[in-house]
Amino acid sequence: MHTVIETNEARRPWGLAAFLVLALAAFVALGIWQVQRLQWKHALIARVDARVHAEPIPLPADDRLARVKGSDLDYLRVSLQGSYEGSATVLVRAATDLGTGYWTMTPLKLEDGRQVWVNRGFVPAGTGASAAAASTPAGAVRVVGLLRSDEPKGSLLQSNQPQDDRWYSRDTTAMAAARGIGRVVPAFVDAQAEQARRPAGPKPAGPKPGAPAPVPGLTQIHFPDNHLSYALTWFALAAMSAMALVFVWRRRRWNG
Repeated sequence: MHTVIETNEARRPWGLAAFLVLALAAFVALGIWQVQRLQWKHALIARVDARVHAEPIPLPADDRLARVKGSDLDYLRVSLQGSYEGSATVLVRAATDLGTGYWTMTPLKLEDGRQVWVNRGFVPAGTGASAAAASTPAGAVRVVGLLRSDEPKGSLLQSNQPQDDRWYSRDTTAMAAARGIGRVVPAFVDAQAEQARRPAGPKPAGPKPGAPAPVPGLTQIHFPDNHLSYALTWFALAAMSAMALVFVWRRRRWNG
């Protein structure tokens, strides 16, 4: 009798049962985490949507821009007033609904003395930096656009090559160093609208005829929202683990 009890004890799948319990706990935890991520993502989308459609506000101070996380100010709608430094224009590789080409990045010297890079819009492949710069309006301008976080070093697949004037991300500090324009705001602005101001006196020279005009307003605002499907997947795996645990334990009883 004693030998039979020991044999039944040995047959109990304690290791497999422990594994299934751990898997069940892990899958439930991951499912709950995805539900929390879902709530956070929906709050982020609502916050960004409100920013994009809000009335534009002045550009925040540099210390605030440097202090807060990028996502806390991303897509904030701002209004800028100043004059472009067209000769410092940089072209950054871009892929948009209009095709492949470049973002036209031009520094804007604000009335308070600060400099901020402005993405004036998209120009098609084959456009040179000098041609894009020729489209820059002279004199005072007002720009309304969306504040964006700096994009240091390069894209996921390619690093910026300042020495060859090849840019794959909007790295504001590196672009400023390459063009020798000094300190810039640690962010950039995607222009939605650009309006030249008309001061009293002689009319300032405008863009050169035939210069390609950048197409503004192409900011891509997209946040992957797969958290619900991920949560359902983790909870389904948790349910399968629970069913497997019940099956293993019942089979042990049948074999006992």
